[in-house]
Amino acid sequence: MYRILKNEAAESLKNAIHALGWEIPENIRIEEPPNPEMGDIASSVSFQLAKQLKRSPMEITRDILNEIELPSIFNSVESKGPYMNFFINYDKFSKMVLESVDDDYGTFKPKNRKIILEHTSANPNGPLHIGHIRNSIIGDSLARILRKAGYEVETQYYVNDMGRQIAMIVWGLLNMDYKMDPAGKPDHEIGKFYFQVNEKLRADPELKSEINTILKRYEKGKEKELQELFKHVVEKCIEGIKITSRRLNINHDVFTWESTFVKNGDVSNILKSLEGRIKRNEVPYLDLNEYGIEKELILTRSDGTSLYATRDIAYHLYKSKNFDEIVDVLGSDHKLAVKQLSIAVKLLGGKAPHVIFYEFITLPEGSMSTRKGVFISVDELIDEAVKRAKKEMKTRRPELTEEEMDSIAEKIGVGAIRYYIARLSPEKHIVFKWDEALSFERGCASIQYSHARACKLLEKAGCKLGEASLREVPDWRLEDPAEIELVKTMSKFSSVVAESAKTRRVHNLAQYAQDLAGAFNKFYKSVPVIESDKEALRLVIVDKARITIRNCLELMGIDAPLSM
Repeated sequence: MYRILKNEAAESLKNAIHALGWEIPENIRIEEPPNPEMGDIASSVSFQLAKQLKRSPMEITRDILNEIELPSIFNSVESKGPYMNFFINYDKFSKMVLESVDDDYGTFKPKNRKIILEHTSANPNGPLHIGHIRNSIIGDSLARILRKAGYEVETQYYVNDMGRQIAMIVWGLLNMDYKMDPAGKPDHEIGKFYFQVNEKLRADPELKSEINTILKRYEKGKEKELQELFKHVVEKCIEGIKITSRRLNINHDVFTWESTFVKNGDVSNILKSLEGRIKRNEVPYLDLNEYGIEKELILTRSDGTSLYATRDIAYHLYKSKNFDEIVDVLGSDHKLAVKQLSIAVKLLGGKAPHVIFYEFITLPEGSMSTRKGVFISVDELIDEAVKRAKKEMKTRRPELTEEEMDSIAEKIGVGAIRYYIARLSPEKHIVFKWDEALSFERGCASIQYSHARACKLLEKAGCKLGEASLREVPDWRLEDPAEIELVKTMSKFSSVVAESAKTRRVHNLAQYAQDLAGAFNKFYKSVPVIESDKEALRLVIVDKARITIRNCLELMGIDAPLSM
């Protein structure tokens, strides 16, 4: 709805500029003033026209205001220096906004455009840890936003079953007397064993040659038992990763195995297709100096086995053939590799990916390493978050049953983790701090609480969720500044979805959720609803705010509790 306001203002300005015989700028600047007293929407188009007309912006503004025909959605338009400030007619606007909010609020029409979004793709050599979680949460939230914006999205997890880490685990199973606990979570058991293998190799580095031999044998694909052993290790680890992901409300549509592109001949075909460009020293490589990249792209090991980079090229060619757009979520340490990959893929007629790079999460005591066994697993993270949430629930709601507390604590704990990650732009480094992530005074818990408050108020009024009747509203006038701010904030939801989808960013949606919850809580505390002379209208506002908050949380993969 807020986009409609901007479009109406822009259209009225275009008509006035056309009537004055001036050339209409390609993009008329429309923005929100920093202070609502200065208007609800403002335009600085006079600055855009000043160079063309060789006149002062003040004079241009005066002429436009003399010519403009104001749409009925606005009460007035005034000049503040060279700026033109539009003031909303909230009687009409409130009705438009509240009538537009339903369960699908914020959903756009299908765009007939297919996007493949790869995220998480952690090596299957142990459990997900908090170093992986940013990738997962950004990727899953973005997929939800893109679907809401009308795109057809398929999420994929790229399973690295051909890496040295998996060969190390297989070597350990063949050569070490170590028993994994069959009752343990499989990804954790494999992670513990991977650590043990690393310790063994650290003590005897010469064993690395045996790892290389196993990897070479696996790639040839002729030994059935070895193939099955690799498959078993990877599947067990992925089984555990899926359990963790589901608890975080994350689901991948497809798990694509790296070995697919070796076994189906795609990797060999890439080497043949690039033959005229390949240079050789000890290994075949692409010289990328002409593209401004000094580091060459090595295509195979010296023993002829394929590398991750070559298999990744094959994977991206597959993506190019089957999707309109490729989106990858990757750590910032992949920037050089992505430049190399993009050049190679384009040389072979494919599409370069749009990559969302993120900085890493570290612990206050330093960085994490699966190899060294220094990390907090995502499972531990969730358990601790839920434990702290339950402790808080016992203080706030001691009358709840144990089962009710467990259910609400799970939603709050998972929500706290997802929101803590989603709220920051991916370029910002995060040092993980428990107290910040799990604060009940700010962050996700306060947003979830605003939803629960709305549900409680509606229940108290005897109004079922989603059934506040628009037909029973006799008067649509908004009088209190807090209700005006809330309706105006609600109206921006679709615009925020569109902008998040356009920029491929999640953090502005997280900020909007905080703003929306803040506007609702301000309304809740200062505006009487039940038994007020505006009860019918205000119950509708509460119910529509509830829907908007819920839809907003849903896009971040966060549950909206009915009670807290």
